[in-house]
Amino acid sequence: MTRTKPVLILQLRPEDDTSDNEFASILKYGQLDIADTHRIRIEKNGIPAIRLEDFSAIIVGGSPFDISTPANEKTPIQLQIEQDFQHLFDQVVARDFPFLGACSGNGLLGSYLGSPISKRFGEAVGIVDIQLTAAAKDDPLLQGFPDKISVLLGHKEACDVTPVGATLLMTGDACPVQMFRVGQNVYATQFHPEGDAEGFTLRIHAYKHHGYFKPQEAEQLIEAVSRAPTPWAQKILQRFVERYRTSA
Repeated sequence: MTRTKPVLILQLRPEDDTSDNEFASILKYGQLDIADTHRIRIEKNGIPAIRLEDFSAIIVGGSPFDISTPANEKTPIQLQIEQDFQHLFDQVVARDFPFLGACSGNGLLGSYLGSPISKRFGEAVGIVDIQLTAAAKDDPLLQGFPDKISVLLGHKEACDVTPVGATLLMTGDACPVQMFRVGQNVYATQFHPEGDAEGFTLRIHAYKHHGYFKPQEAEQLIEAVSRAPTPWAQKILQRFVERYRTSA
């Protein structure tokens, strides 16, 4: 019996509990078993040598790193990770290899493609309504979606503009670049398609001194992210996995 190639999960979170929860959420909403994946935490040693031929797709999660931080203020591991992603994207973009980057993955891909990354369009932690563009109607991950969906997010920086050559799929009032696609198979979201109230509660506690919000706002934000589910955002992750695992 032919076995489907695993999905490569690259994670950048330094905290064990937030990293483990993020991985569990990717499994849950991507409808994946652990055996269907190959997980690498790259926050300590960067990205090892990878053969794209060994995997059906790549999913990249979030992190507390900011691309817009001046280079002389970045840690050695952050500089290494950013350089490693440059090399990875050389392969992924050139080959139009299935890729889904969320939050940090969005910024890393946007930066690679030449979009300025700044704090101009940062958004507070919470549930936000964003809109699908006309191009999204024909995208295989978004067909049949309503014109507007709710998503979980929280970020200090974002792409200032849609990267040159990319297709904008979702936009928001406070942050215009919420989801884009490069080629036919390379995707990025500023929001968290794996996000849910449990995961965001963990992240609020973990990052309340990282500048995303005032520490005294933590309990209010936990209440806010618990008010409603975000099933359409999670369906993006489900459809991405379904599309590329079955075609491997």
